[in-house]
Amino acid sequence: SPLASTSLPPPILQRIGGTPGFHTLATLFYKRVFADKANPWFLGIFASSTSAEAIDNQYRFLVQTFGGPELYKEKKGKYTRLVGRHANYKIGVLAAKRWMEHMEGAIDEHEELKGDDEARGCLKMYFRFTAYYIVAASEYMRDDQLSGGTQLDGGRVW
Repeated sequence: SPLASTSLPPPILQRIGGTPGFHTLATLFYKRVFADKANPWFLGIFASSTSAEAIDNQYRFLVQTFGGPELYKEKKGKYTRLVGRHANYKIGVLAAKRWMEHMEGAIDEHEELKGDDEARGCLKMYFRFTAYYIVAASEYMRDDQLSGGTQLDGGRVW
């Protein structure tokens, strides 16, 4: 199951190289995203964030999701509200597919994950589920469920 990747023994957090490993993954991912000049429609989804902001948000989310310190909660508040935070953007199946291409490339490029087929497979399954969940759940969002950040996050919202 996709959620099994959050409790794999040894944990993904350990396999990826601790919290710095998730920073590396987020950096590799957004390096690919922001270099995707051939797909301006996709790059436009990320236009409200700098690369550094996007990396930091994803890093915090991943560390917290995979059993590390609650870094995302410190910045964004108690709930991740993953769907609500993405609801202002036109994220359809094509965007989820492109997102996955970049994430799978980042996972495969990550030095700590090379040779760990189980961890790479679990991460890819988790991200695939999450990407398409955002697409499906966005169809059912009400206006009062949109999330533009919290009082804890005074910066840009993506």
